[in-house]
Amino acid sequence: KASPGIMAIFQAAGRSWSRAGCFDLGFTIGPRLNAAGRLDDMGLGIACLLASSEAAAMPIARELDQMNRARREIEAGMREEAETLLAGLAIDSAWSISLYRDDWHQGVIGIVASRVKDRFHRPTLVFADGGDDTIKGSGRSIPGLHLRDALDLVSKRHPDLIIRFGGHAAAAGLTLKTTDFPRFAAALEAVCRELMTEAELQRVIETDGELPADAFALEVAEKLERQVWGQGFPAPLFQGEFRVVEQRIVGERHLRLKLANPHGQVLEAMRFQHADPLPQRISAVYKIGVNEFRGERVLQLQIEHCEHA
Repeated sequence: KASPGIMAIFQAAGRSWSRAGCFDLGFTIGPRLNAAGRLDDMGLGIACLLASSEAAAMPIARELDQMNRARREIEAGMREEAETLLAGLAIDSAWSISLYRDDWHQGVIGIVASRVKDRFHRPTLVFADGGDDTIKGSGRSIPGLHLRDALDLVSKRHPDLIIRFGGHAAAAGLTLKTTDFPRFAAALEAVCRELMTEAELQRVIETDGELPADAFALEVAEKLERQVWGQGFPAPLFQGEFRVVEQRIVGERHLRLKLANPHGQVLEAMRFQHADPLPQRISAVYKIGVNEFRGERVLQLQIEHCEHA
C-alpha cells in the first residue's frame, strides 16, 4: 500500500519493505526525507512522496540517500568539534549545556543537541550562524524540564535577549543576537537550576528485567519487531551481565560485538555511536532485534547502556 516514493526510498536504503516496521519509518524513511530539508530544500522529499511511479521516484530516492550520507558526515564532524568544546566545560556541575560555533551547519544542530543530551543527560542547546549577526539554536531536553516553558521564563526575565522562540516540552528552537550567546547560556543555566531538582539530573533507565535463556531466540525478536512502539509505549529494554567475546569498530563510530551470556549462549550485538573498547565483563541494558544480511536473519542485541560488571 506504500506510495512509489516510499518504496523507492526502501530500495535506495537497501532495506526490505516486505518486513517494514516502526524502526524502518523512524530510522530509514524519516532521516532520508528529513535530509533534504536539513541540507537543501524539503521540496525534494515532497517530490519523492508525490512521484507517480517507482521509476520516477527512484532517482530522487537515490539523491535523498546521498544527502543522508552527507548529513551523517557533517553530523560526525560537528560532534567531534562539540566534544572539544565540552572538554573545556565542567559538565558534572552544570545543569544545562549551551554550545556554539559559527561554522556549524544549521540543519544538523538539532541532531547534535540530541546526541549531547543523550550522553550527558542535560538540557542541551546547540547554535549555528543565522546570518545578519544572529545565531539560531536547536534544543533537546530531559524529563523534568519543559524546554519551551524554560525559554519562555528566560524571555520574560530578559525581554531583550531572545529574538524569537518556539517548541514544546522536549524540543525547541530560538534565535539570538550573536553577541548575546554568553548571556543566554547563563540565563538558561539559572532557570534550569530553579525548575529542576538534582535527582532529575541523574539518568534513570527502566528495564523489563533479565531475559530467560529460551527468550534469546530469533522468533521472540521477530514478535517484538512486529509491534508498534512509540512515545509512552517504548519497546522493552532488558538487562544482564555478559562476557565480551569479540569486539571491533565498524563504520568508524560503532562497535560490533559477540557477547556470551550466563546461559552459555554467544550472541551478536551492536553498540551504536560508541567506539570505545569495552571491558571483558559488562553489565548491559539492551533491546533484542533482528539483523538481516545477505538474506540471513539472526538475533542481534542492541546495547543501549553498559558499564563494568
